[in-house]
Amino acid sequence: MPKLQGFEFWSRTLGGARHVVAPMVDQSELAWRLLSRRHGAQLCYTPMLHAQVFVRDANYRKENLYCDVCPEDRPLIVQFCANDPEVFVQAALLAQDYCDAIDLNLGCPQMIAKRGHYGAFLQEEWDLLQRMIQLAHEKLSVPVTCKIRVFSEIDKTVRYAQMLEKAGCQLVTVHGRTKEQKGPLSGAASWEHIKAVRKAVAIPVFANGNIRSLQDVERCIQDTGVQGVMSAEGNLHNPALFEGRSPAVWELAEEYLDIVRLHPCPLSCVRAHLFKLWHHTLQVHQQLRDELAKVKTLEGIAAVSQALKLRCQEDMSRQEEGAQPAGDLPFFHWICQPYVRPGPREGSKENSGGCSKRALEEEEASTDGLSKNKQKKQLRNPHKTFDPSLKPKYAKCDQCGNPKVCVQPVPRLLQEACLQGDRGLPRSRTAF
Repeated sequence: MPKLQGFEFWSRTLGGARHVVAPMVDQSELAWRLLSRRHGAQLCYTPMLHAQVFVRDANYRKENLYCDVCPEDRPLIVQFCANDPEVFVQAALLAQDYCDAIDLNLGCPQMIAKRGHYGAFLQEEWDLLQRMIQLAHEKLSVPVTCKIRVFSEIDKTVRYAQMLEKAGCQLVTVHGRTKEQKGPLSGAASWEHIKAVRKAVAIPVFANGNIRSLQDVERCIQDTGVQGVMSAEGNLHNPALFEGRSPAVWELAEEYLDIVRLHPCPLSCVRAHLFKLWHHTLQVHQQLRDELAKVKTLEGIAAVSQALKLRCQEDMSRQEEGAQPAGDLPFFHWICQPYVRPGPREGSKENSGGCSKRALEEEEASTDGLSKNKQKKQLRNPHKTFDPSLKPKYAKCDQCGNPKVCVQPVPRLLQEACLQGDRGLPRSRTAF
């Protein structure tokens, strides 16, 4: 049977999916996908997988895909980051029997993507991307898709999407932000860019960005003409977003934990999801934040979640009696609701009094005496001291600046390495 392409692929294989859960590192694992599907998601992506590691490491394949086979977890698209056509195709060939399409990540804007030379940091290398998509389109039995970020210029973004389509991409997801728009500088996503891409290509388009409710989904489809809408942060704070509901947080937290018991995943993933779900309540009951951070078992996490539920129910009773919320905290903090990131202006130097991120961290650290990292280390090792006056003092080597602790004659080769500034490090340790 020939491979389905374009709109036929979207309508038949993906079932005309309109409500899509984004690929999220350590956050769109099987348990979360199943929860999202129960509440209106029609298509899910795996977390971003590293193509080179997927090819060389059988355990990585097993942990991230092969052990996650689940009949109700379809349709499913596996996403890879890659920067080499051969490696990308090798990884995709190993994954294609477990999914409905392979997606190339061209949208990750994080520093790790810059260091690894993948994601949004490939968006200027059109020749390379063309070769990657063409080879995958020729070799795979399932379609290849792409998730991209936009350029500042709409016309360049359009030409970018057209190039990917011409190379063999069968569906493109457009995140309406540039690679510079991230974290506190995210700002609003440009639906104008997405709309222009949709008009210019003959393949299905998904939109990503500015989605906090089902009303946003419907408005985005109407304004841009896309086939579907992808949600990341909106989904994390309210997995029932695509149902148009905002249920009590504990309802979805308990359901998710039940699924995790059937389909285990790393505790770090579970903890991260609970922090997102309980985000607003943890602003009110901050003492339970530390409990959630410290607990080391799934049942321990469930116990903290139960404690948060009881606190919320007490707050609900007080609200029914007419009590007023404290400060600017959300009144109905026990309801699943979006988290709105501060915009670029709110996070700018002008509005922060000129304080840099480091200055704010130092100010925060000074109130406790220790930085956040040191506080975490102290939690792991309560007897550890960070008092600089108690640290042992070492004389420094005149040649390399390292502590001078060797009292035996130094071998000639080490002396030469020291003089050359090598500092005695094996070369294999410095090659990554």
